[in-house]
Amino acid sequence: MKIRILMAVAIIAFSLTSCKKFLAEQPYSFLTPTNFYKNQGDAVAALNGVFSTMQPQTFYQRTVYTVSDNASDLMYAAPGSSTDRNSLTNHTFAAVNGEIANWYINDYKMIKNANDVIKYVPPISMDAVEKANIIGNARFLRGLGYFNLLTAFGQVPLITEPVTATDPNLYPKKASIAALYDQVVADLQFAEANCYVEKNIAAANKGRVSSGAAAALLAKVFLTRAKSDAAKATDSQDALTECNKVINDGSYSLLSDYASIFSSDNKYNKEIVFAVRFGTAPNVGNIILRMFYPTVLGGYGSFFAQNNFFNNGFPDGTRDVRKTYSISNQAVDSKGVTQTVTPFIYKFRDSQWKQDNNSRSDWFVLRLAEVYLLQAEAMNNINPADPNKFSGINIVRARAGLSLPTDQLNLTNTPTGDAFINALLAERARELCGEGQRRWDLLRLGKLKAAMAVVGVTVDDNHLLFPIPQSEKDANPNL
Repeated sequence: MKIRILMAVAIIAFSLTSCKKFLAEQPYSFLTPTNFYKNQGDAVAALNGVFSTMQPQTFYQRTVYTVSDNASDLMYAAPGSSTDRNSLTNHTFAAVNGEIANWYINDYKMIKNANDVIKYVPPISMDAVEKANIIGNARFLRGLGYFNLLTAFGQVPLITEPVTATDPNLYPKKASIAALYDQVVADLQFAEANCYVEKNIAAANKGRVSSGAAAALLAKVFLTRAKSDAAKATDSQDALTECNKVINDGSYSLLSDYASIFSSDNKYNKEIVFAVRFGTAPNVGNIILRMFYPTVLGGYGSFFAQNNFFNNGFPDGTRDVRKTYSISNQAVDSKGVTQTVTPFIYKFRDSQWKQDNNSRSDWFVLRLAEVYLLQAEAMNNINPADPNKFSGINIVRARAGLSLPTDQLNLTNTPTGDAFINALLAERARELCGEGQRRWDLLRLGKLKAAMAVVGVTVDDNHLLFPIPQSEKDANPNL
């Protein structure tokens, strides 16, 4: 794989030595690792450059759900949409798919920028704790990038050093699944040990990685590895340990009102463990409302909720507040008239949205509710007969309005390990729909083929993973 990004910043230096001399323009210069990484401000600016890679439409603003929920039984691309989106819905995608290429290339962009921080910040003379925190943030983002690539593509090249034009290894081979997981785990463990606890992150720095975010992602990584050829005997127990750390951290709590989680008027709420941040100008806005909302609400209507999910995904009906808040087939037009529309994901809201491409809606990578569901999954892996494995899933259900004794899952109404997995997947769909989790959940728990068959899509083994993009294979003969 060739790294196509060359980041250079030109600086024009001016000097006015006296009132009798002309303004003299100094020669252009370029920021390089040798003349840039000099102080703490440079380290912070470099870390900002890693975070900024997450914000384009081709990454965590649109592609993230195009390659996940759109390629699952929860959502589908609008008929007549791009071939790339429709082929993901129908599982007929090939190596020339542009959205798949977006996911691959942008993960490597994030990894590339993280590698620079990890390499060049350590020699800077600055506060040692803050330095470790900055490096921890970068290692979390590198670990996230490789975890994204692992779950989507399987084996990919493992690059952990900055790449230069004279690098002898410009055409890296794919690393083993075990080596990739080992790197992700090492990065996240470093982040957990060195990033600040969420409640200790200064208000001006909210949105940075916390130790809790690293622990939550580690839990998901361990559970995913536990189902892979690289599985280790301790993976499920390690995942449970990480979940318990987050739950007991004291920084996070479930909001009593499900709707308030997603309101852009309630940013940085205590349920969010890690999110990609968006805002209004001059900040980067998020196109998600325009993509999900139907045209009657000023959206593009680019993605719809699967009818099966809308009709059958919430068996408790309106008692489950997620049914009425997250998904709808009703829309009120500009004249106040309610229209019936194709079901769509409605959970993301912004009171200041101007029906343009920019909303303030953050993209949630990790929420505390998911950590409770991961905790339940880990406990089921360890001992399917353990009645306590239902605790986390029942906490999430109770918050959604399903708090009656008959609503709670237990060994009587969910007696087997497989029944529990089906119940867990259904709960994850209701809780996390539209949040870019579904495809990876179905793959991890071995249910993608069965789930897609319900919505009339046949998935063959060649479409369980995404192909390495054709452009990358053309550039790198070792792929």
